[in-house]
Amino acid sequence: MDHDVKDLTLADAGKARIEWADADMPVLASIRDRFEVEKPLAGMRVSACLHVTTETANLMRTLKAGGADIVLCASNPLSTQDDVAAALVAHYGIRTYAIKGEDTETYYRHVDAAIDHKPNITMDDGADVVGRVHAERPEALADIIGGTEETTTGVIRLRAMAADGALKFPIVSVNDANTKHLFDNRYGTGQSTLDGVIRATNRLIAGRTVVVSGYGWCGRGIAMRADGHGGNVIICEVDPLKALEAVMDGYRVMPAAQAAALADIWLTVTGDINVVGSGALDAMKDGAILANSGHFNCEIDIPHLREKSVSSREVRPLVEEFVFADGRKVYLLADGRLVNLSCAEGHPASVMDMSFANQALSAEYMVANHASLEPGVYPVPADIDAGIAKLKLETMGVKIDTLTPEQEKYLASWNEGTV
Repeated sequence: MDHDVKDLTLADAGKARIEWADADMPVLASIRDRFEVEKPLAGMRVSACLHVTTETANLMRTLKAGGADIVLCASNPLSTQDDVAAALVAHYGIRTYAIKGEDTETYYRHVDAAIDHKPNITMDDGADVVGRVHAERPEALADIIGGTEETTTGVIRLRAMAADGALKFPIVSVNDANTKHLFDNRYGTGQSTLDGVIRATNRLIAGRTVVVSGYGWCGRGIAMRADGHGGNVIICEVDPLKALEAVMDGYRVMPAAQAAALADIWLTVTGDINVVGSGALDAMKDGAILANSGHFNCEIDIPHLREKSVSSREVRPLVEEFVFADGRKVYLLADGRLVNLSCAEGHPASVMDMSFANQALSAEYMVANHASLEPGVYPVPADIDAGIAKLKLETMGVKIDTLTPEQEKYLASWNEGTV
């Protein structure tokens, strides 16, 4: 079986970690059991470009159980867990192309391997497969019936393509499902980002000023966790509603140029470019730590950082020190790439359970409904989203109330009023 992973002798260790994660992913496991019987993806070639982690491995197992023929490549050069990639090949028979630390050339060679699979369904985290198919590999379009997209950055790219009339097939925005962004983005990103910073630096958060750029669901999660660690949180925003919400949540809100003089740790989660730009970098206080949990490493103006520094060196694994002419030092984690996956293990399995349940069920939905869908970006159907929430509660042993017929009638009526 063709593949490109670091070392197949890591496979047994990877399998043990995949099984550990699976024990905390009961919703996905229940879907896998059904897929094993019903085979809703039979005959479908799936090309997945996702972070190659233990949780992703369990999604791949679920798709394979459903009958899919899968190729997996990494969606980020630093997010691959090499033991997991080896286990996928050696123990689960899934063609995998992913090596932690791969260079840009290798990264796109791996993306091309996924496209060479002639997919019927694409499964992206960042839209790199979809973007490359449309820009450089249009011959692959003939086989594709639809796709799914995992993350905010990818959805932004896809909606831009759709607005330009460039998108040639339908894609389900898994990121926008309530059971994804309200939990994965908030609780997953919040915990895993702080986990990555702490593992990389071993610095105490308590008593330090933590600046968070972006107060979407990811930013909310990071701010909440940083606050819980005892950090003094500042929010930088461009959206007045989100900025107002941050103020009401008890955080200081200010422009990046002002925050730069205060930040001990600066975390970006916006999906935009140069969020920490040249002005902020030039004003950064001595010893500041910079990290990003957005999809691409463009949120921090790294070219400016390299240009303005007089020297740089790696002082710890994935911690690069930049020294400015005036002696100030600034530290960049993981070359500005996803700190939660580069320096830690990504989101905990329990929260990815819901996200990847959405992926699996959205792939099933696309197979069943693609003929009636025009090219464009579609939400996860509401019944799938609600069903995942219900399953998650059941696996947690949580019960909720149900409406009585009288209550349902009251909520559906318009002729009830003050009595």
